[in-house]
Amino acid sequence: MKEVPYNEMRITKTLAERICSDLYAIHGLATPLPGEIDFNFKMDVPEGESYVLKVSRPGENHEILEFQQTMLAHLEQFKECIEAPVAIKDVSGRKISEFKDSCGHKRLVRLLRWIPGRLYSKVNPHTDALRFSLGIQGGTLTRSLLNFDHPRAHRKFDWDIADSLWTEKYTYLFRDDQKQIVSYFQQGFSNGLSDFDRLRKSVVHNDANDNNILVSDALKDTEVIAFIDFGDAVYTQTINDLAIMCAYGMMQQNNPLGAAVSIVSGYNQGFKLEEAELAHLYWAIAMRLVISVTKSAINKVDEPDNTYLQISEKPAWEVLEKWKELSEDLVHFSFRAACDFAPHPKQEMFRTWCKQQHVEVAQLFPSEKKSGCINLDLSVSSKWLGHLSDFGNFDLFQFKIDRLQKEHPEKIIAGGYLEPRMVYSTSAYDRLGNNGSESRTIHLGIDVWFPAGTPVHAPLDGEVVTAINDKGDKEYGGLIILKHQTDRFHFYSLYGHLSVKSATERKVGEYIKKGERIAFLGDFPENGNWPPHLHFEIMLSMLDYKNDFPGVAYKSEIEVWKSICPDPNLLFMEPSLEPENKISDAELISYRKKHLGKGLSLSYDDPLYMVRGMGAYLIDVWGRKYLDTVNNVAHVGHEHPEVVKAGQNQMALLNTNTRYLHENINILARELLETMPPELCVVHFVNSGSEANELALRMAKTVTQQNDIMASEIGYHGNTNACIEVSSYKFDGQGGGGCPEHTHLFPLPDTFRGKYRGKNTAEDYANDLKKQIELVKQKGRSPAAMIIEPIISCGGQIPLPEGFLPLAFEYMREAGGLCISDEVQVGCGRMGKTFWGFELHKVVPDIVTIGKPLGNGHPIAAVVCTREVADKFANGMEYFNTFGGNPVSCAIATAVLRTVKREKLQGNALNVGNYLKTALKKLAKAFPILANVRGEGLFLGIELTDEHFNPLPDQANYLVNRMKDHGILMSVDGPDHNVLKIKPPLVFSQDNAITLLDCLKLILKED
Repeated sequence: MKEVPYNEMRITKTLAERICSDLYAIHGLATPLPGEIDFNFKMDVPEGESYVLKVSRPGENHEILEFQQTMLAHLEQFKECIEAPVAIKDVSGRKISEFKDSCGHKRLVRLLRWIPGRLYSKVNPHTDALRFSLGIQGGTLTRSLLNFDHPRAHRKFDWDIADSLWTEKYTYLFRDDQKQIVSYFQQGFSNGLSDFDRLRKSVVHNDANDNNILVSDALKDTEVIAFIDFGDAVYTQTINDLAIMCAYGMMQQNNPLGAAVSIVSGYNQGFKLEEAELAHLYWAIAMRLVISVTKSAINKVDEPDNTYLQISEKPAWEVLEKWKELSEDLVHFSFRAACDFAPHPKQEMFRTWCKQQHVEVAQLFPSEKKSGCINLDLSVSSKWLGHLSDFGNFDLFQFKIDRLQKEHPEKIIAGGYLEPRMVYSTSAYDRLGNNGSESRTIHLGIDVWFPAGTPVHAPLDGEVVTAINDKGDKEYGGLIILKHQTDRFHFYSLYGHLSVKSATERKVGEYIKKGERIAFLGDFPENGNWPPHLHFEIMLSMLDYKNDFPGVAYKSEIEVWKSICPDPNLLFMEPSLEPENKISDAELISYRKKHLGKGLSLSYDDPLYMVRGMGAYLIDVWGRKYLDTVNNVAHVGHEHPEVVKAGQNQMALLNTNTRYLHENINILARELLETMPPELCVVHFVNSGSEANELALRMAKTVTQQNDIMASEIGYHGNTNACIEVSSYKFDGQGGGGCPEHTHLFPLPDTFRGKYRGKNTAEDYANDLKKQIELVKQKGRSPAAMIIEPIISCGGQIPLPEGFLPLAFEYMREAGGLCISDEVQVGCGRMGKTFWGFELHKVVPDIVTIGKPLGNGHPIAAVVCTREVADKFANGMEYFNTFGGNPVSCAIATAVLRTVKREKLQGNALNVGNYLKTALKKLAKAFPILANVRGEGLFLGIELTDEHFNPLPDQANYLVNRMKDHGILMSVDGPDHNVLKIKPPLVFSQDNAITLLDCLKLILKED
C-alpha cells in the first residue's frame, strides 16, 4: 500500500456521501472519523438512523475484512451482555462492497450501524469507576469470543504483542534515553517469552485504545458500553487484550498502576484470569506501548501528514517512563490483589511457617531482660501523642516514653503495624495521584522503644543484604536488612534507626546467627527527630530496592503492601501487638441512623471520618489531609496551639460560672470591646450563635415592648424556636411551617438574581422593607427589630447592595425598632477590610451577635449592645447562663481574638480573599457556569447558573463531591443549592488558594 501516495488514498466527505448513496441507497451527511487504516465517516441520515462508513485503502485484503464481518456476526448472539457494531448489507445483499476511485484503485466498503455514545478519549474524567467498567466490558468481550475462530485470525501482525519483538530493529529511531527504556522492556519480554507462549490463546479485539471504546451518553451513570473497530483482531494470548486496555487506560494518569488495577479488577469480573497470566501482564502492557511509539516513529517518516498515527506518541512515552520506574513485582502483586489472589504468592506459606517458630520481641533486646509488650498508639487519632505541634518536640516525646516505661517497667514499649500516622510530613512521602495528592501514612513495621546504644540482636539466622547509612547522611541513622532462607522460600527482616557506625561496620554477604548482636540503636537525630527506637519490618520481597525499603505505604495500596510486608507479630505472637480493628465508616453511619436524630445530616455522598485538624486542614482516620474551605468555625485554624493551650491551662485550674469573680471574663470583654465602636459597650456571653440571636431578639422585644421582627428572605439565624421563627431559610424550606404572624420578610437583597438586579438597587430593596414596616403599623403595632447578616450566608453569600443597610437602619429606627447585626458567620476579621461586617456599610447596630468564630470550635458566643439597650433589658428579671462566660471559654475566646491580632489574620483575609476573588472572576470568564463571584475577604460565594440565569444545583453538587475526591472540602448553599461557599479558617494562605483554584479548574473541565 505504501507505493500509493497518502493524499491519493484519501476519501473526501462528498465522495463518502456518494458511495453511501450509490452502494446502500442511504442518503446521509458525512463527518470524518479517526482511523489508522480505513477512512471512516459517520453518516447521519436526516430524521433517521446513523451509520459508520468504512472505506479501505487500495489493496486491502478481502479475506481480512470477511474475517471481521464474521466476528461481528458471531458477537450478535451475545447482544444481551455486550454491544457490537452490526453490519448493513448493500443494495446487492453484500456485507462487503467494492468501488473504484478516480485513480482506478479498487476500494472495499462496509457500512455498520452507529452505536450512540462518546469516545473514551473524549470523556472527562477517567475515574476508577469508569476504568472498572472498561475492564468488565473487556472481560465480557473476551468471554464472548472464546469459542470463535477464523483462519484469517492466525496471522503475523505488527500490533500483536506476541510478535512485538520486531520493534528491536527500529530502536535506532529513538534518542539514547528512549532506547534505554524500550530496550529494557524488549529484553524483559524476551526473557519470559517461552512461558508467555504457553498462556491461553483466543481471538481478541487487539485495539481497545481510547478511540475504539464507547462510553454511555448519560453523565450521571458513565460506563463503557461497547468496543468498535475490529480491524486489528488477531488470534493471540488472551491476556493481550487486557494489556492493551491497560496501556491506553493508564495514559495521562498520575498513577498508572492505580489506573491499571481498576481495569484489571473489572476485567477479572467479566472474565476470570489465571495466576500465570498475571505474571506476564507488566511486560505485555509495556510491549504494547513499545509497539505504539515505534509505529509513531516509523509513521513520521512514511506518512507525516497523518496526525492520527502519532496521536498516542507523547502519552505513550509518559506511561513508559513511569512504568519503568515501577517494580515488576509490585505491579504483579497489585494485579494479583485486583483478581482476589493473595498479593504475594508466598503469603500463606509464610503464615504457616511462622506458626512453627518460637520467637519473642524480647529476643531483639535480650540485654534489657524484659518480656511482653505494651502497645504504644501513635496513630492519627492518638490522644497519647497530643497536639500536632508537640510531634517534633524531642524532649517532650522522650519524657512521655520514659514515663510510660516507668509505669510498665517489665514491659517492652512497641507497636505500630498498619497504623495510620501523621508524622510523615515531608514531600518525600507525598505523590500526586489520580484523585489529588495522597501521602504514605500506613506504617508497615513495628517500632520498639529503647535508649540509644541498646544492642539489637538477630531473632533468626540471616545473611546481610543491606548495611548502610539509611539516607546517605546522619539524619535518619543506619539500616540493616537480613535475608532468611527456609526450605521453601526466603524473606527479609529490616532493622532501621540504628547507629550509623554500628550499621556500616556490617558487610553485605556476612552471615549472622540467631541471637548474635546485629548493631546498636542510634541516637537523636539518627532516629528522624524521634527518641531512639528500632523500626522492625518483615518483607517477603525486596521489590527492586537495594539500599532502602519503604517503611510506610499509601492507604490505597495497603492490601498489597500488607502482603509484601506481613505483620511482624505473626512471628512474635504477642497479643498486645495485634493491630486494633478501627470502627468502620459503615458502622458509624449505621449507629447514627439508629440512635441519632434523622435531622443530623452528613456532608458529601461518601461521608468522611475526621479525627484531627491542623491549620487550614482536616485529617481523616487514615491520615489524608483535606484542605478546608468551609469551616469558618475554626476561625484561626483547626486546633491552633495557642487556643488549645489556653483551654487546657484554664481547665486544669478551674471552670465555673459567672456568679463568682474571675478575671478571664473581664479580659475577654475588654479584648472584644476594643474591636467595637464606642457605642457598643456592654457584653453578654452565651454558648452559641443561636443563643446569641435568641438573646438579641429577647432584648429587642423587652426594650421596645413589641414582638414584630423584620428579616430577610432566605435568612438563617439559629436553631432555637425564636431563631427559627425569623429564619426564612428554615420555615420556608422543607418541613417548615411557613412565616409566623409576627415575622415580616423583605426580599432577599440579591443584585444578581433577586427581585431587583444590578447596581443602584439599594433604595428599591430598602423601600420593600419600609412597606413591611408600614404593614405592621397598619395593624396598630410597631416593629421590635430587624435582624440581618451583613453578607447573607445561607441565602448564597449575598453581599448587601451598597447603601441598603444605612437606609434600612434609618427606616427601622424611625419606626422605633432596633437594628441587630448577625455577625455569627462574618465577624472577627473575616471581612478583611473591616473587623466586623456591619463596618463595611458604615453603620452602628444597636445589638451585635457573635458566635462560631469566637471560640474556634469551642462553644462560646456573645451579644454586644449599646448601654441604652443593656439598661432597658435589665428590668429586674435576672439573665443567667450556666456556661456562658465561664473561665475556660473566656480563656479560649481571648486566645482567639489575640491570635487574630498577633498573626494579622484580618490582613490575611483581605489579601488572600482579594487574590482568590480576582482569580475566580478570571476563571469565570473561561467557565461561564461560574456566573457570579461575590463576597468580601474570606467569605466568598460562587453562583452556578446557565446563560439564562437558571440555577445549576446538580453541577454545584458534582463540583463539591469531586473536589472532596481531590482532597478539598467545599459546600453548597443558597435557596437553589447552586452556590459554592468559601469561608475557610483565616490562616488560609495564597498557596492554599492556588491549590483550590488549580483543582477547581481541573474539575470544571470535566463532563
